[in-house]
Amino acid sequence: MSLFPIFLKLTGRRCLVVGAGSIAESKIQSLLDADADVTVVATRISAQVQRQAENGEIKLHLREFVDSDLDGNFLVVAGTDVPEVNRAVFAGCERRNILVNAIDDPPYCDYYFPSIVKRGDLLIAISTAGESPALAQRLRKELNAQLPLDLGPWLMELGRLRREVIGMEPLGEPRKMLLHQLAQREVCGAEACPSREMARAHARQHYPQRNPQLMETQELRISNDAPPEGQNVTLVTNAVPLSEGHGFSHAIHPDEEKAALAAEGTLP
Repeated sequence: MSLFPIFLKLTGRRCLVVGAGSIAESKIQSLLDADADVTVVATRISAQVQRQAENGEIKLHLREFVDSDLDGNFLVVAGTDVPEVNRAVFAGCERRNILVNAIDDPPYCDYYFPSIVKRGDLLIAISTAGESPALAQRLRKELNAQLPLDLGPWLMELGRLRREVIGMEPLGEPRKMLLHQLAQREVCGAEACPSREMARAHARQHYPQRNPQLMETQELRISNDAPPEGQNVTLVTNAVPLSEGHGFSHAIHPDEEKAALAAEGTLP
């Protein structure tokens, strides 16, 4: 099956969930986590959904589903324990060109809910196209155990550095290389990631007049001596790589790195 991976902005968008038992709870919560405007139609509800309704987090209609409930919605979830109802929801959405997911019934799904690994704005989604949700959950647990807990804050910092670099350097190869240097984190500690040291040293060496604030930020300290142009930059850290179990050291020559990135097709 060919699936198109996509992340949707649901803030303020109307989303309908038909059904409110344990099978639908996690889907309702996922939509709320995305700041969607959630309406629930159900004849029976769980204690969690009851609390969400009482707190004003969702709009709740305690009654049978009717076809007109679908009108005006951006996204729909059919989560009752009655397959015929879920398929009626699917048919109504098809007529209206509304994307719908019938929980645990893949032929009646336009999209699937993936297993999620989240660190701040870093979001990794895993899908098996409905073939084995258990496998997706297992992979999520493995990734969750391996990824550093500080990736969220580090990503925020990386975003700030990227904006500074874009303001400092014109579009071209130097900027591409610098952005990739910023992202070569491996599994660094939160206090002093070598990739950030290397990127700032590169910036200070080549562009000291364009953006002095980039070199003076206190949170990310670099040594006073930037490496001479064309020489190797050796990165050493006491971090534990995921597959090794010990510290690592590696050297990166600017020309070698550029060639490797081009070969992999990973230049931005």
